[in-house]
Amino acid sequence: MSAQAAAGLRRDAVGLREVLFQSITAMAPAAAVAASIPSGAAFAGGSLPLAVVIALVACLFTASCVAELARELPAAGSVATYAARGLHPAVGFLVGWGYVFVQALVPPLLLLQLGFTTAGTLHEEWASCPADLWWPWALAGAAVIAVAGCLGVRASARFGTVLGVFEIAVLLVFAGWLIVRAGDHNTLSVFGTSHTAQGYGGVSGVFAGSVYTVLAFAGFEAAAPLAEETRDPRRTMHRAVLGAALGIGLFYVVTTYAMTVYFGPDRFASFGAAGRASWEGVARASFGLFWILVFLAVVNSTIANANANANVSTRTAYALARIRVLPRVLATLHPRYRSPVVGIAVQTVVAVGAALGLGFGYDPVTAFLLLATVIVTVVVGVYIVVNLACMGYFLRRGRGSLKPVRHLLLPLLGIVAFVPALLTAAGLPVFDFVTKLTAPVSYAGPVVGVWMAAGAVVLLILMRRHPERIAETARVHLDEDDPHAGAPQNGAVPR
Repeated sequence: MSAQAAAGLRRDAVGLREVLFQSITAMAPAAAVAASIPSGAAFAGGSLPLAVVIALVACLFTASCVAELARELPAAGSVATYAARGLHPAVGFLVGWGYVFVQALVPPLLLLQLGFTTAGTLHEEWASCPADLWWPWALAGAAVIAVAGCLGVRASARFGTVLGVFEIAVLLVFAGWLIVRAGDHNTLSVFGTSHTAQGYGGVSGVFAGSVYTVLAFAGFEAAAPLAEETRDPRRTMHRAVLGAALGIGLFYVVTTYAMTVYFGPDRFASFGAAGRASWEGVARASFGLFWILVFLAVVNSTIANANANANVSTRTAYALARIRVLPRVLATLHPRYRSPVVGIAVQTVVAVGAALGLGFGYDPVTAFLLLATVIVTVVVGVYIVVNLACMGYFLRRGRGSLKPVRHLLLPLLGIVAFVPALLTAAGLPVFDFVTKLTAPVSYAGPVVGVWMAAGAVVLLILMRRHPERIAETARVHLDEDDPHAGAPQNGAVPR
């Protein structure tokens, strides 16, 4: 490997605050509150706060597993390394292959949202601004993210921290305002099942709403790929992953409660992501110029999310490239900032190409839905595999390390929680509330299938020609520099 690649990522560059906001911004809290969580209102109606609580508990099962593995296996390969050590190196390769693919698609997804959100809002304010002039905003966002990434993890993570604090502060202030204005309409009944949408009575409506809401939690694991650049990574990763999932989950509960009691629980089934019955619509109608801050928080959220996931994709690609299961050039680092500059360049090309190609080929909203379906389908699948890996890893380590509730029961509950979300994301009508996908969004399934099939072919070739490279997906590089690191456990690949 080249000298630059051998030297590795910059050690001890960031701390808990930065990696905590790496996960927080990857969850896109403002964008999720404004656009993602309201999708559950069509089923849960005014009981949506209860659905969010259930989704939070469900996500904490998997977040606990990721946090446990991140403490044991601090590696830039993150979920790929976890699957390799907990199940098999071949599974780790396939997880990494799928994960790096969809994480590379998150920035173009967010650039599309940045583009059509900004263009649409400007057109609404000034009719002379074309509603379809979305692409300059997408290109501007891509440039900002690329520059932040090239300047190294410290600059990129601190940039994400500032953006994350802004969007959370704006939405919390607005939520507090809504609660005060709701006055006597504040009620804990929204945490019951009495306000569900027509046709989805009681528990069934809350369950359907929670399935759609759980998808808003995706990204809590995004701190893990920064392990090799973080101070005290074993302790910090564990706290960051769990802290982000719990903190943003509570943020979702508070903001959803605030809007539900202000808007009215019994008519909340009509609430959505756009129009008068939306976060921006309510802000415009009732709070004057405050809607601008809500709009800026959502725009800010798209940039912060794209920045965080660019870090994830480039670090995961770097981890796979240095063991030569991806092209070695992706492990090339900037001589000063120690950032994976080739990976960042490739990520930027993919982001711009996918955003413009799909945005002009269809339209930006349709392109957004197509990419979102591809991403969520794979990410939820990865979560299920990581739960299995947690069980496998600690069973291999033996009774001394195994905690049955934490390492067996919680992963099992995590799998149970995410299977309905996987079926919903893929548009498989197993439940009556699942919307069957139509073209071109329905192309997401074949896209995922073709990519994973290509990964299986690459895996077979590597297993035949270079099996040692596949074995190295289980390697934890930080342990090589840690004299106190334990010896390989039962069934583990030597480090």
